[in-house]
Amino acid sequence: MIAHQRVRSPGRHRGHGRSTSEFIEAMTKAFRIERDSMGELQVPADALWGAQTQRAVQNFPISGRRMPRAFIGALGLIKQSAAAANAQLGLLDADVARAIEAAAAEVAAGEHDAQFPIDVFQTGSGTSTNMNANEVIAHLASSRLGRPVHPNDHVNMGQSSNDVIPTAIHVSAALAVRRELVPALEHAIGVIAARERELSGVVTTGRTHLMDAMPVTLAQELSGWRTQLENGRDRLSSVEPRLLALAQGGTAVGTGINAHPDFGRVFCEKLSALTGVPFRPSRNYFESLSSQDAAVELSGQLKVIAVSLMKIANDLRWMNSGPLAGLGEISLPALQPGSSIMPGKVNPVIPEAAAMVAAQVIGNDATITVAGQSGNFQLNVMLPVIALNLLESVQILANAIRALADKAIAGFKVNEARLAEALDRNPILVTALNPVIGYEKGAAIAKKAYAEGRPIREMAEKMTDLPREELERLLDPLELTRGGIKGGTSAGG
Repeated sequence: MIAHQRVRSPGRHRGHGRSTSEFIEAMTKAFRIERDSMGELQVPADALWGAQTQRAVQNFPISGRRMPRAFIGALGLIKQSAAAANAQLGLLDADVARAIEAAAAEVAAGEHDAQFPIDVFQTGSGTSTNMNANEVIAHLASSRLGRPVHPNDHVNMGQSSNDVIPTAIHVSAALAVRRELVPALEHAIGVIAARERELSGVVTTGRTHLMDAMPVTLAQELSGWRTQLENGRDRLSSVEPRLLALAQGGTAVGTGINAHPDFGRVFCEKLSALTGVPFRPSRNYFESLSSQDAAVELSGQLKVIAVSLMKIANDLRWMNSGPLAGLGEISLPALQPGSSIMPGKVNPVIPEAAAMVAAQVIGNDATITVAGQSGNFQLNVMLPVIALNLLESVQILANAIRALADKAIAGFKVNEARLAEALDRNPILVTALNPVIGYEKGAAIAKKAYAEGRPIREMAEKMTDLPREELERLLDPLELTRGGIKGGTSAGG
């Protein structure tokens, strides 16, 4: 579009020494006239879109953000499946259907993404983007077929923007979750599990309230992260029954007007064959057009994963902090210089990036929640912004999870000497003596050990009559990670 705007600027052309006649000739070549129900307007000569798309481009110069690639791909799949369904139902000539299917497949594959220029912030139903797809596919199909294919009568047959766009939200999100996010989670789960096996015997100081607590192994600590991600993966699976139910066939208001009674079913069969995903018609089209509850539900589960990601990222940052004045328990891989002024400084850049992704996803969820409430009677009117934020959340979560697994968790090194030093001086170890000496005596030992900066074993030996061997057994950090009450002699003095 920028190139065409340059052609339309007389001042710029005169500045280049172009004559008025040359400029008029350039303008004539740069545009063609398209018509719709509202009249004529100029469309860039090389554009595959038509009048309705052009009106939307002119009406919504808002953010410069286009609909996501995954969403445009889903639209291509929808138009391809719709043409096949209408042909099977005897409503569309076979040659027209084949031309539409071929053109739509190119759109699905991303071959014409530049032909989808409309801003995300447009009409709330996404009608402009649906017509953009109809016009581009009709143009391509007409060229292929050698005769006109109509964007409404043929490409949009049996459809409405009101069921196409909700369907595209579900399809694009379902495919992105299956193809991007779930594999990323599985990958990270595998990376963490491998580190658990490697670090099963490494003991560290547990912390509650950011204060020293009883020991845990690094493997146990990492197992908590792994289980968070496993639960996130399982939560995504729980959403699928609603996400795979499609609005297609509901047309304008949910009654199925102008669509064959079997269109929704046959459409889902065609789409499932194309994608390998078991899509099915919604059991209630009125719900599917008027609400976006499944998208809100999915966004909520993405938010949970984002919360898990934030927790894991911040644990890594704390463990890596220092290296001298912080915890310094681990060293994350050094990926880049950390300061423009402090030489030698290295920052935890991957956990920081992951934490920012988590914040963005949580914010996206807030937008989707508000948009989900905007179902006015028979139609939700914030569909494009739901699609934008939902797909962004899936994509950036998948990318951040992989980065955190591969560039932080897989390669961090453990400072075992630092861990051992902190464990040896941890007064909270006295908790293990409670069954033997009682809480009050344990508290006195802990306070004195902390005040004097002495190891808890040394202070317990001084303040009780427990033999050294018994204390070493009771206060063995690795044994303490295994839980249970340790037997011993009765409380001493």
